[in-house]
Amino acid sequence: MQITSRHGPVLGTHQPARPGPACLEPACPGPARREAGRRWAGPAMMFGSALSNQLGAATGALAFGVIGPAGVVAVRQWIAAIVLLATGRPRWRSLTWAQWWPVLLLAAAYGTMNLSLYTAIGRLGLGLAVTLEFLGPLAVALASSRRRADLACALVAGAGVVALTRPRPATDYLGIGLGLLAAACWASYILLNRLIGRRLPGAQGSAAAACLSALAFVPVGLTVLVRHPPTAAALACAAAAGVLSSAVPLLADLFALRRVPAGYFGIFMSVNPVLAALIGLVILSQALSWSAWLSIAAIVAANAVSAVRHQVRGTTPGAGCRPGPGYRPGWPSR
Repeated sequence: MQITSRHGPVLGTHQPARPGPACLEPACPGPARREAGRRWAGPAMMFGSALSNQLGAATGALAFGVIGPAGVVAVRQWIAAIVLLATGRPRWRSLTWAQWWPVLLLAAAYGTMNLSLYTAIGRLGLGLAVTLEFLGPLAVALASSRRRADLACALVAGAGVVALTRPRPATDYLGIGLGLLAAACWASYILLNRLIGRRLPGAQGSAAAACLSALAFVPVGLTVLVRHPPTAAALACAAAAGVLSSAVPLLADLFALRRVPAGYFGIFMSVNPVLAALIGLVILSQALSWSAWLSIAAIVAANAVSAVRHQVRGTTPGAGCRPGPGYRPGWPSR
């Protein structure tokens, strides 16, 4: 039997035509699903980091009355260093100066960010302190924006944070300065974590930075703990905050910034006030006003649009799939 095609007869064969080099549909779903999973791994890590951070902050705040913000931050840094050293296992002797300097700066930025934010919260209240701190990731998002849609998402998220936290005017200029210092440190944290993720494998950079930051807090922490002897419950809360608000976010943010742009990361950080409000609603039964719900909706919408723009981008059909049974070695891939 002669086989014909739209271009005429195919001579010299009586066998069914072999498929071309393109991937057959049944062979693609597995790799395609894995590719989709990789695209959404970054947002999933960022959401897990933000959720863990807020749960840890709520837990650590329970120890403020006993050891104060400085004591909580010190214990947080120590616990985070222990966890991350066991996880990352940095090879200290093999680090080059190009790897050392961002690690040193990250250690300084992370410790300063936590201490300045907690102190600002004590002087200004949560709303204004969180609003000022969010100026850091918002600045990264705005500076990284190359398209109007990205710029609009960043501005909507920033407006939503301001409306949700409802900052009140303050004349405590020291507290305002500390909040702005926390913002600058958060912006530096994003950029340095991204740089470290490119220069150091695994979690070595985060582990090294956490260890150095913990060492810097040894004199501060010992002074506070000697003057204000902690209870077992306060130490437990501070230790839990160290795992939830320091160790987990450092690791999650490091790996997320290897997958997403710094600008998108900055926009996504606007979910932190949202999660804080929802945790207060669920755990503390703190009711939310209609304006708060509108702010949450605006922040979620801005993040959803940004996620779609940065993460849901189609790949070349068949890319990454194993060849179908008709593939022959030596055939061109396209």
